[in-house]
Amino acid sequence: MQCQTVLPGTECSFWTKQGCVFEGSKCQNVVEDCDGCERVVDSEIGKVCSVYPSPSFKWAHGLCNFATHKKLEIKTEEQRVNPLKASKRAAG
Repeated sequence: MQCQTVLPGTECSFWTKQGCVFEGSKCQNVVEDCDGCERVVDSEIGKVCSVYPSPSFKWAHGLCNFATHKKLEIKTEEQRVNPLKASKRAAG
């Protein structure tokens, strides 16, 4: 349904026939970690996230899964090769 409070006319998954079902019945302002994200939009109360109503909760446990400006770095270790087994494989 479409939001009627903070972002009138935009689709919102938290808006129902009874109104906003999110705690506090409205979206919250973005946090500093959201700066540069493509999902941040201007609204009546300031800058808010267009996908999730509480950005501070998303950033509380690490990287927000909706963030478009930051990527999770995956560290991969090189596979260790036993030199003795490698020489036997090469000889065979």
